[in-house]
Amino acid sequence: MSSPIVDEALVLSSVDYGEADRIVTLFTRERGRLSAFAAGARKSKKRFAGALEAGTHLRARLSERRGETFRLDGVDIVQSFHRLRDDLPRIARLLYCLELIRELTRDNEPHAVLFDGLKDYLQKLEAKQAGPTSLLLFELDALAQAGFMPNFSPCALCGQPTGERPRFDPEHGGVVCFACAPRVPNGFPVSPQVVEALARLQAGERTPMEPALRARAREMLNVFIAHHLGRKLKSVEFMDQVGAD
Repeated sequence: MSSPIVDEALVLSSVDYGEADRIVTLFTRERGRLSAFAAGARKSKKRFAGALEAGTHLRARLSERRGETFRLDGVDIVQSFHRLRDDLPRIARLLYCLELIRELTRDNEPHAVLFDGLKDYLQKLEAKQAGPTSLLLFELDALAQAGFMPNFSPCALCGQPTGERPRFDPEHGGVVCFACAPRVPNGFPVSPQVVEALARLQAGERTPMEPALRARAREMLNVFIAHHLGRKLKSVEFMDQVGAD
């Protein structure tokens, strides 16, 4: 019989299974993303009451099962983030971040830095200390940790400055200069101001971006993420609907 496992975890999502159970997708600090079978989770008010809501920070007690799934034996809630759940824009950002991490990571691949980054962002989001620009910063950090960092400066193809007429092509890693544009037929023109702002943000600058600039930056990242994942994240539409940005 395998030894019990105790790990920090954030609930990425959960789905009902059968009449009483749930399959929970957790992002754990030491083991990365994993699926866990929570027996009786829909009926047990003592073992899992309120603990399997999306985003909840847990100390999870797990047992390994056959295959790539685990059994969730018990949990202790570290932080529920309940204060942000009555605010639709913040709920939208929460769900977007969880979906992004779920799609960027693979089962049983540890990402401790990414785990800490997600936890820290959710804590700031609940404390109302995470402005709209901080979401872009979180995305850029998450993409870098997952090995999908977009290139904003210099040109992704020739290494020269991107200049006044840059184009964006996620297939070639990001922004290219006008001279290299013929080599990226699927690229599209982007504002040099947006490119510069994203490059500064990627370099660690924390200055909030103007709403119009931020909207264009979000469009670029949405295209980049959709290209590398093969689909647009479902939570993007929800963020648009509730004005989360």
